[in-house]
Amino acid sequence: MTRAIRLICAAALGVLLCSTAWAAPATERYIVKFNPGKADAVRAALKARGATIERELPGHDAMAARMPDAAAAGMARNPNVEYVEVDQKRYLVSHLEGSEAEPYGIGMVQADQVPDTLAGNRTLCIIDSGYSHSHPDLSANVATGTNDSGTGNWYVDLSQHGTHVGGTVSAIDNGIGVVGVLGSGAVKLHIVKVFGDDGTWAYSSDLVAALDVCESNGANVVSMSLGGSFKSRFEDGAFGTAYGRGVLSIAAAGNDGNTRKSYPASYDSVVSVAAIDSAKMIADFSQQNGAVELAAPGVGVLSTVPVGTGTESTVTVAPDTIDSNAMEGSPLTNGSGPLVDCGLGTSACGGASGAVCLLARGDIAFSDKVLNCQAGGGAAAIIYNNVDGALLGTLGGVSTAIPSVGVSQADGQALLGRLGESATVDVAASNYAYFDGTSMATPHASGVAALVWSHFTDCTNAEIRGALNATAEDLGAAGRDNAYGNGLVRARSAFDYLTANGCAGGGGGGGGGGGGTCPLLPKGAPCSDNADCCSGSCKGKPGAKTCK
Repeated sequence: MTRAIRLICAAALGVLLCSTAWAAPATERYIVKFNPGKADAVRAALKARGATIERELPGHDAMAARMPDAAAAGMARNPNVEYVEVDQKRYLVSHLEGSEAEPYGIGMVQADQVPDTLAGNRTLCIIDSGYSHSHPDLSANVATGTNDSGTGNWYVDLSQHGTHVGGTVSAIDNGIGVVGVLGSGAVKLHIVKVFGDDGTWAYSSDLVAALDVCESNGANVVSMSLGGSFKSRFEDGAFGTAYGRGVLSIAAAGNDGNTRKSYPASYDSVVSVAAIDSAKMIADFSQQNGAVELAAPGVGVLSTVPVGTGTESTVTVAPDTIDSNAMEGSPLTNGSGPLVDCGLGTSACGGASGAVCLLARGDIAFSDKVLNCQAGGGAAAIIYNNVDGALLGTLGGVSTAIPSVGVSQADGQALLGRLGESATVDVAASNYAYFDGTSMATPHASGVAALVWSHFTDCTNAEIRGALNATAEDLGAAGRDNAYGNGLVRARSAFDYLTANGCAGGGGGGGGGGGGTCPLLPKGAPCSDNADCCSGSCKGKPGAKTCK
């Protein structure tokens, strides 16, 4: 989640005219929404104004084009044009970075309590950076895919993000690596690669085009670990239309750690997912606002990454093995020697020559601590946390020559009692990695939605959404709140609820509400920003919203 150029916009004659609040590039990318049947005329008008058409969206009577601000203002006055708006940027929203292990999130969302053998009747579409289909935990899945313009093959993911998301959804229960929410390999996946290898950004028009591809490939659930700070009228309408046609879209609430809304998660027709840790506490980076609807595990999530691009670490103080996590950016090597206490490591560690440095977190960057261990002749660095829990750290791109890892505060304090004993630190390549972010929470919720829906195929998307909200585990303040929404999404609880009450008991869906707590509202019925009982989405002017 990064900054985008801010625009001052005013409505005039039913269109959106925008001027920059500070210096903007000579050209900007805009969405031009036009009247039905006027594509040729609008295309010609754009070319006459020197615009470059970046994407055509015929199913929405729209085009994305790059042009100067003055040209955009002129197009907004064209009688064939309904409105013109900035094509907003959308970003990936991850925060950080043997035998089979079940990541803690799988049990927390109760995915291990509901069989996914019927999941072949559902299609889950992931819009992201690709999906490394050659990964041994992913290759057996039923997966198809589509490349967006210029992004490369959908089955190649050099940024790791999409593969990590995909593993949380559907890593195979095959005795190796990890297992996902839908681990049998039955669910149908469709991957739309909208982010290239640099993983920087895509546009809202790209996202709408990807949504169309998901729909055309039969998607029931669309999972989006992405977002941006500015809303788009065009994007909002597209997701509302897809919701009305039965698609359940789920997106990351955002990682800015404030109350600002992120899009598409904050549209009425999209489920916004917050991130919690293994203790069910809200992550400090997770957005907190009135659109947050559900919470799911998003801190220290272990999942798949393209083969060989992750890291794993082993720390031994003979004969014991200590739980550890490789520092992001650590070289793949090993080091051993007697364990020495280097304190906070704020200067070169005396007495560290040929030894393993034990360092406390605090005061300076992890990379500086490792460099100061290295400057004292240290063979490896172990940094222990200054708060409860595992330490997942990064060297921030700083080059070091010795292996470095993080351990918990408790383990670090225990190691202080073992100074002088022989220790070994080994960092090696892996096919798995721990990531943080609402990006990691989103596939938990998306997988649960598909899992529950596979057992109740007569239910609508709104009814499944309502059941998930009605059965979420209440966390934080009693009732719905802006941090956790309705609470932790739970597969077994939703399954039991629908078994007992049927689809109608699920109610409708809606951002920030408590699904299943009121009757399903028909089209035209009054609703609010947080209504959760519409048969479709809640739209209209403030104070005059109705179910669409």
